[in-house]
Amino acid sequence: MILDIVLKGFVVTISLIVAIGAQNAYILKLGLLRQHVFKAVLFCILSDLLLISLGVLGLGFFIKDNQILINSIAIFGIVFLCFYSFLSFKSALKNESLKIDDEVKTNPLKQVISLLFVFTYLNPHTYLDTILLIGGIGANIEDNLKLYFLLGALLASTTWFVSLGFGARLLIPLFKKPITWKILDISIGILMLLIAYSLIDLIK
Repeated sequence: MILDIVLKGFVVTISLIVAIGAQNAYILKLGLLRQHVFKAVLFCILSDLLLISLGVLGLGFFIKDNQILINSIAIFGIVFLCFYSFLSFKSALKNESLKIDDEVKTNPLKQVISLLFVFTYLNPHTYLDTILLIGGIGANIEDNLKLYFLLGALLASTTWFVSLGFGARLLIPLFKKPITWKILDISIGILMLLIAYSLIDLIK
């Protein structure tokens, strides 16, 4: 019974967080650049644990019914994602940004965490996936078994972000080619615009 609950938490979580979104794309890029990977991955894992735990405890019902809060987050998210998309397109035009081992161009940890904070906590889709969907499923589990569901969710989040952040290094030979970085930057820019566009549907 316990193993089934842990497995349920793992499967539900991994099926929702593997989709390439703003947060995942940024972790991939940090992994390729070898910049603050451990701290960035830890931030994402702890954020997932926090938000899923809040959902399991019932916070999802409050957010679901608070349209003003959803609208505010969505509008800010649209503006930020469009701005970051512009930066990604701009980055694709600069050859000097393609050097993987350039220590001088390492972004400050504060900047990295700030961007992750925005991608995580100011993206309505994050709350839909973690609090409403994953948390909603966990909320229906018996109280004495909810901890095991959270354990499964934590294992899924850890597996995914560790693989994404540190596994990206296996792709470094490919990304030493300028054209590959340009493709990644352009793809991220397009992705950000698509996510921003999808947020429009949340505004009522």
